[in-house]
Amino acid sequence: MFSLYDCHIKRQTTMQRTNYASGAKWEDIVGYSRAVRIGNLVEVTGTVAVNEQNEAVGGDDAYLQTKFILQKIEKTLEKAGARLSDVIRTRLFVTDISRWDEYGKAHGEFFREIRPCTTMVEVSRLIDPVFLVEIEATAIIPEP
Repeated sequence: MFSLYDCHIKRQTTMQRTNYASGAKWEDIVGYSRAVRIGNLVEVTGTVAVNEQNEAVGGDDAYLQTKFILQKIEKTLEKAGARLSDVIRTRLFVTDISRWDEYGKAHGEFFREIRPCTTMVEVSRLIDPVFLVEIEATAIIPEP
């Protein structure tokens, strides 16, 4: 006869955590990272259309803002060792859901073949009224 203890193999593994910063002024104030990788999982934080000079990009064009954000997310994923094809989920927070086709057009240009799970939710506002959309992404890097 054997006990439940015999059925369990106790093994501790430490997964390395790597934080990726963008240098945005809010990272230190709020206490967050542009992305975090633990093992083969990469989470990219909510991203808006702001460039390295802290200037909004795209004006009132929802398509251009979305496209710029997805380009930023792609660069962040690459820094973390992932690719767009590793993305399994995106979340779009938009200030005007009636413009879904503009956000969707840009999203489709990046993910038409990849087809991650996605959610688009209307919110009352984002951190700055100039931003029309904020996007998060989750990627899982395939095992070698």
